[in-house]
Amino acid sequence: MLPITDNRLLSFLTSEREPLIADWTVNIIVSEDDPYKEKISKNAEKMYEIILSVFSKTNDELEEHLQKLAFMVGEERVRADINIGDFVYNVNSGRSVLYKHLYKLNMEWDEMQEAINRINYCFDTFLYYAVSYYNEQKNKIIEEKNQFIDSTHKDRLTLLGQMTSSFIHEFRNPLTSIQGFIQLLRSEHEDMKYLDIISSELEQLNFRISQFLLLSKKELIGKEKTIFSLNKMIEEVLNFLYPSILDTKVQIIKEVADDMELYGYADEIRQVLINIIFNAIDVLSQYRDDPKIEIKGFFVNDTHIKIEISNNGPVIPDHLLKTIFEPFVTTKTLGTGLGLFVCREIIEKHKGILACSSEPDKTSFIMLLPLIRMEN
Repeated sequence: MLPITDNRLLSFLTSEREPLIADWTVNIIVSEDDPYKEKISKNAEKMYEIILSVFSKTNDELEEHLQKLAFMVGEERVRADINIGDFVYNVNSGRSVLYKHLYKLNMEWDEMQEAINRINYCFDTFLYYAVSYYNEQKNKIIEEKNQFIDSTHKDRLTLLGQMTSSFIHEFRNPLTSIQGFIQLLRSEHEDMKYLDIISSELEQLNFRISQFLLLSKKELIGKEKTIFSLNKMIEEVLNFLYPSILDTKVQIIKEVADDMELYGYADEIRQVLINIIFNAIDVLSQYRDDPKIEIKGFFVNDTHIKIEISNNGPVIPDHLLKTIFEPFVTTKTLGTGLGLFVCREIIEKHKGILACSSEPDKTSFIMLLPLIRMEN
């Protein structure tokens, strides 16, 4: 650029400084909640001073000043928690105002092209550093919040586990005594009515207690992994839930091969099956006149067994489907929101996956468990 053009542009932009910044300030978007709203015009003035220096500084010198200003403004935008889109608009608004004023010079655009390029360099570099800094700081804040939420969540579960473990072990002592006396009564009075009902209800109660006990992540004393038949276990579960199935007239369709075997904690897998099937029965009893539950088992790639338990109940909303396995999430009035959470914990402990899909008239819980793999 010729020195005369350079000087003319510098002289013009210097004389237009106040009206140009005034026009820029009028066009900017300012939130009433922005704690730095009074500094926005000051920052515009600092940016304008850097633009004036394009005629006397190198790109490296300009970048140093632009980076310093960008980081300062970026920090203000982070603390203000204002939409970054407003900030980008405000910066580009200043660029447009500047070009509008340049038309007053009545100079050929070709003569000013080099200066325009350097002015664009200033705006673009400033935006790049400011937005990059803003995004980086925002990501750090989000990460810190997520870490805090995770920590709080784990602390809550740990505390709950400690409380439930202590309480439930005490609760099980009288429960064991009652079950023992039922056995004595059955041996002495074989024809006594209602003993089977009482025993069945106690088993249900023991099952619910076990759900809470699993939250403490402690293994039951004496529990060992075994090889067991999936088909036989499902039959046991259906027999256990037979009173509920009969009461709600649920049609059970089962397609599971006889040779399907799993290796793991049988009591825990039984709990998962009972919980998922019982939940389906409970839902179907309220919404369907033709309730149906399908239980299917498949071999997958000679490495896994896939168990699919489906029902023709109502669709689960998307927002609930995303959190259905989280603790304390429930749609039941008296539900604890721990059943499915415990199910997922058990399946994952067995190196498997538990998922749920839902569409109108079909909700499915899918378990993927590895085939027998003996431990050394």
